[in-house]
Amino acid sequence: MKKLKLIPLLALVFLLNVASMCSNDDNSNSSADPTPVINTVTSGTWRITLYEDNGVDETTNYSNYNFTFNSNGVLTAANTTSYNGTWSVTTSNSADDNPDNDLDFNIAFTAPAPITFTDDLTDDWEIVSYTATKIELIDVSGGNGGTDYLTFEKN
Repeated sequence: MKKLKLIPLLALVFLLNVASMCSNDDNSNSSADPTPVINTVTSGTWRITLYEDNGVDETTNYSNYNFTFNSNGVLTAANTTSYNGTWSVTTSNSADDNPDNDLDFNIAFTAPAPITFTDDLTDDWEIVSYTATKIELIDVSGGNGGTDYLTFEKN
């Protein structure tokens, strides 16, 4: 008789334990603060040290450009000619490529910028990591599932 009473008690303890492991949070870092990244990137000029498009290294397309991320959201890519775009860092609040960091680094160029800027750099990139001198980004395509990597390093 004691064994029969113990089984429902153990079942209840098990269910309570499982329920305590669940969370209403879809993403534990939904309150990620973009300010430190913004402060980092608006300091100085940057260059692209890696652009990999679905396994193909295309870094040389950007080797002669310096990028300036202005605090007003204007992005300038300059060599002998300058091209303007926009940029921002936002909280994505979604399940994504890097659940430990829920910040998106958004870049947008439009014509007359080179097609490599409009087609390759224009995206909402997921921040993989950043330091005072390096920002590593990733984008997993929803269409073909390809993965792109973009790294900026401070000049």
